[in-house]
Amino acid sequence: MPYWLSVVLTIFVVYVAISVALYYLQDYMLFKPEKLPKDFQFNYENQDTKEYNLETRDGAIINGLLFIPKGKSKGIVLYLKGNSKSIKGWGKFAVDFTRHDYSVLMVDYRGFGKSTGRRSQKAIKRDLQVIYNKIKEQTNEDKIILYGRSLGSGFATKLASTNHPKMLILDAPYYSLTKVTARYMPFMPLSLLMKYPLPTYKWLKYVQCPIHIIHGTHDKLIPFKSSIKLSQINSKLTKLHSVIGGGHKNLNNFESYHNMLDDILNIQPKTIDLETTSINVIHSSKKSNSKA
Repeated sequence: MPYWLSVVLTIFVVYVAISVALYYLQDYMLFKPEKLPKDFQFNYENQDTKEYNLETRDGAIINGLLFIPKGKSKGIVLYLKGNSKSIKGWGKFAVDFTRHDYSVLMVDYRGFGKSTGRRSQKAIKRDLQVIYNKIKEQTNEDKIILYGRSLGSGFATKLASTNHPKMLILDAPYYSLTKVTARYMPFMPLSLLMKYPLPTYKWLKYVQCPIHIIHGTHDKLIPFKSSIKLSQINSKLTKLHSVIGGGHKNLNNFESYHNMLDDILNIQPKTIDLETTSINVIHSSKKSNSKA
């Protein structure tokens, strides 16, 4: 066998081996779950909670925690968290919504916390739709806010695309999970290998409610430019909020982030009569008219 052919075959075998390993190990690479015992007791200072367990049609248990505001609830935020730990730690962020008198429901994906069941993109989407349907039994859809953080942003967008919530809030969202992975593995056939492609950009075009995208300008895991691209897909319904200097995991440490949430949750959208604005005024390219 010629030397060059031996080299080519070796490279091919290594490439295939890496592809196979990536396909079967991506669950371990993508998800960093924290598992909790069944008798674990959630406890948050100055937060009233109620625990729920939902059994799915395939026998899995999805564990969730409802955070109850002190005042009369204005609605409910379905908070879809990131890819690590459990709602035990994520629950600390519920106060950002309960202080605005919104109830907050956080759930653990399959294999996280007390939740059980075999995990897949299809299964998680199905679980979340069932949960959404349960919420609709208790409140009107126009009082449901979907909040997706990092990994959860894709699932939140999918839910919003097939339902009619009050609004969709995306925190550090990705254009698609395939695109994020491609930054680290540019030569792999990820469109064929990814079990969780999570194409946020495809689902976003079907969302019919107001969309708010919050992203840190210094996010090194999911670049800010991904939110710029997403904001252009359904631009009439989308508002992009930039947290100057914010990274991927520290937006809650910025006062501007909380000011943004305050505006999003409390200010009623206004309808602008565009005929009374300068929207149709075009700057002349002629030098004689360029003094302004």
